[in-house]
Amino acid sequence: MKTATTLYELAKRLNLSTATVSRALKNHPNIAPETKKRVLELARALDYEPNAYAVSLRTSSSKELGIIVPSLTGFFYDSFITAVERLCREEGYSLLIFVSGDSSEAELASLKVCKQRKVDGIFVSLSTNTADLAYFAKLNDQDIPVIFVDRVPKENIGYKICFEDERAAELSANYLMDKGRKKILSLFGDDHLSITRKRLKSYVRAFEVRGMQDNIHIQHALGVKESSEIVKDALSTGTRYDAIFCMTDEILIGAMKTLQVLKIKIPQDIGIMCMSNGFFPGLYHPEITYVETSGKKLGETALNHMFALLKKDKRENQVKLESILVEGGSV
Repeated sequence: MKTATTLYELAKRLNLSTATVSRALKNHPNIAPETKKRVLELARALDYEPNAYAVSLRTSSSKELGIIVPSLTGFFYDSFITAVERLCREEGYSLLIFVSGDSSEAELASLKVCKQRKVDGIFVSLSTNTADLAYFAKLNDQDIPVIFVDRVPKENIGYKICFEDERAAELSANYLMDKGRKKILSLFGDDHLSITRKRLKSYVRAFEVRGMQDNIHIQHALGVKESSEIVKDALSTGTRYDAIFCMTDEILIGAMKTLQVLKIKIPQDIGIMCMSNGFFPGLYHPEITYVETSGKKLGETALNHMFALLKKDKRENQVKLESILVEGGSV
């Protein structure tokens, strides 16, 4: 197996000091142009790459960031990671990406790998059953900034970047009421998650304010299959629902699958809206009305926040992204 070319080997072949070769590779102004040319040509010929571990020791920066998300099944986290990766590449950073599978044990193991790799910072969307935040606090104390994204803890720890979850739910509820929908099957996510509880509380409160709390029937679905079954069962009871609200893209996909199988016309027979990253609503006809929760915007905001923290710039502990209603033709 061929060993990697070292700085020492370049210096030996060129009869130069390792310090001179190092400066030449960094385009130092004190190194003669001809020397730089010789060094760069040999480095390219021998596929020389700087020792990342040595560089991190010298600069106290690994130029790596960690991302831990519950899953990659939906378009939301995919677009979040894509936005972070693109901006990281522009700044010379690379990413370590972990999927917890909604397991707090896997999440903790991923955090420990990030620490061992000496990453400069970590983004985390919490797993469903994460209860102990001690290790997160420990990382912050060791000057490894942790930014919680989307699924954030209610405790005052680290930095949090999420959407205006309460406002998003309120917008959804008021839109449905303004459209005259009076019997709404309302599908929310895992009720163990703080993001679900916040959205649900605000959603219900909006109906209560207008004295229309009896218009909604709340159910919880963990994904596509479960939401499909819930809609199928609800419509088979004989209750005449005139709208369905879906808290996530996954829930929307499951609901739409059942509506299409049953050949239910939208919005003539039933209206439907959701909270979404924005990709899936555009795949249907008519396009689905949604309140935007953009993974791309979250990724861009989170990474800019992280780079500011790494430069020791002061930043708010919590940032909430604006909720925007995007009207389609489904309600």
